[in-house]
Amino acid sequence: MQFCPWLHCQQHEAGCVWELVFPECPVPDGSRPPLSQSRPCRTGSRMAGHRVSGPVEAPAVVLGYMSQSKHAEARELMYSGALLFFSHGQQNSAADLSMLVLESLEKAEVEVADELLENLAKVFSLMDPNSPERVAFVSRALKWSSGGSGKLGHPRLHQLLALTLWKEQNYCESRYHFLHSADGEGCANMLVEYSTSRGFRSEVDMFVAQAVLQFLCLKNKSSASVVFTTYTQKHPSIEDGPPFVEPLLNFIWFLLLAVDGGKLTVFTVLCEQYQPSLRRDPMYNEYLDRIGQLFFGIPPKQTSSYGGLLGNLLSSLMGSSEQEEGEESPSDGSPIELD
Repeated sequence: MQFCPWLHCQQHEAGCVWELVFPECPVPDGSRPPLSQSRPCRTGSRMAGHRVSGPVEAPAVVLGYMSQSKHAEARELMYSGALLFFSHGQQNSAADLSMLVLESLEKAEVEVADELLENLAKVFSLMDPNSPERVAFVSRALKWSSGGSGKLGHPRLHQLLALTLWKEQNYCESRYHFLHSADGEGCANMLVEYSTSRGFRSEVDMFVAQAVLQFLCLKNKSSASVVFTTYTQKHPSIEDGPPFVEPLLNFIWFLLLAVDGGKLTVFTVLCEQYQPSLRRDPMYNEYLDRIGQLFFGIPPKQTSSYGGLLGNLLSSLMGSSEQEEGEESPSDGSPIELD
């Protein structure tokens, strides 16, 4: 019979007790694991009536696995323990184990795989949305998932995070992660819900326009096209098109065609003709400057870099490709705000 390695409490007045026991790891009468295999529990949480204190530490069985370079076994044990803590409402202890899972991935230099990304996303979905541990976890998980490429995280992980945040109706942060995924259709469906539940009728075109421009700033033409087509087809307030009643939607439609054609004169005339619509948001022309550089060969402005809040927002869209090697991207955990 095996003991559960996690949940042994040393500090109960009646002696060592199990704060929580895996169903498959019952404690036999008169027996308990040695104190070297127990861990201090966290202050302020309760389980089965026992108060516990201290941070979660890896038990001896996990340390044994890791000393033998059995990182997969250790990681699976820590992941199972985290899920168990979550199922009993012990958020802090579960978060500690979740960070140990990430630490194992980092130290073992594990290659990114779909199963691992799904496990990380599962842990993220169970964390308290308002906890600081969640912010630290997602930032570190995205950094690991980038595989040292300097990018903003693996697209699949971004997609899974976006879907969780969408379910929580955290549309702003969900939108950020969709932008860094390859899921244009999912992004469009989320934006339809966002627009109909939180936006004004006069802004239905602005929700998708901003998303398309930002996808293009990230050099993701395919997702830009998918998000535009899906959004305009599914939004209940948009009539069939193209052409559309809303001039801004017509501009985006023409812009996508111009990007495919790559002709600078078409792009220039298009931007000039639709200035009344583009002036609705001061960021549109900033995005178009970048799109002109990426797809039409326009040289960058010979001026100082953008400053202030708008500059930070635009810089986050440009990605980490323009940052010095080894510098962390500041946008891993920062949502792109919708005005």
